[in-house]
Amino acid sequence: MKTIFKVLFLFLSINIFAQPKAVLNKTTYNFWLNEPSQPTDKMPLIVFLHGKSLSGTNIDRVKRYGALKGVEKGLDIPAYLVAPQLPSGPWSAVKVDEIVDYMIKTYNIDEDRIYVTGMSLGSYGTMKYVGKYPDRVAAAISICGGGDVNDACNLAQVPIKVIHGDKDFIVPLSESQKIVNAVKKCNKEAPIELQVVKGGNHGSVEDLYRHQELYDWLLKHTKSKNNNTL
Repeated sequence: MKTIFKVLFLFLSINIFAQPKAVLNKTTYNFWLNEPSQPTDKMPLIVFLHGKSLSGTNIDRVKRYGALKGVEKGLDIPAYLVAPQLPSGPWSAVKVDEIVDYMIKTYNIDEDRIYVTGMSLGSYGTMKYVGKYPDRVAAAISICGGGDVNDACNLAQVPIKVIHGDKDFIVPLSESQKIVNAVKKCNKEAPIELQVVKGGNHGSVEDLYRHQELYDWLLKHTKSKNNNTL
């Protein structure tokens, strides 16, 4: 009897505390995939884009911070979470979208609930992806980065939370302020907000990925609701 309980406990543990798996050579960017512990018929998709320091070809580096670190610390995110690795250079919106397409074709993704978030270089990648595919994204969070002001009017179509520390000496707060101002200039009613973290530096704001509130903010948005309010 004890053996049966041990086997049952092991089985439940594997399913409840499943680890992210590496998906290699399916898309241009290799990526980590963390599946929801309790999947339903259709599930949201969250894409996390890392900063420059995690670029390269050793995909294990992507686990060092960000959304995967949140999962490691015990967050149970009710969504498929993907975290690609950038080999070098800036993030390509087209290559990120390859992963989104792969996930839609391979898993039962709710296309009204696709989200993207990133920090530092990944913040710029987040803005570039939303700027190119505003109809694809339900909401986005951009942390300690910035964006291309030429994308401002497309960015104005999507709820975006921009977060930046006021003690960031790697990417100055002015970068986030600049893109938010550009979006507001295009549409003063655009659903974009800037959250300034008092005393936050370039690294400390990463802690937000270890708190449920960040994911709750993303997941409360859907494209259908956006279309009714924008």
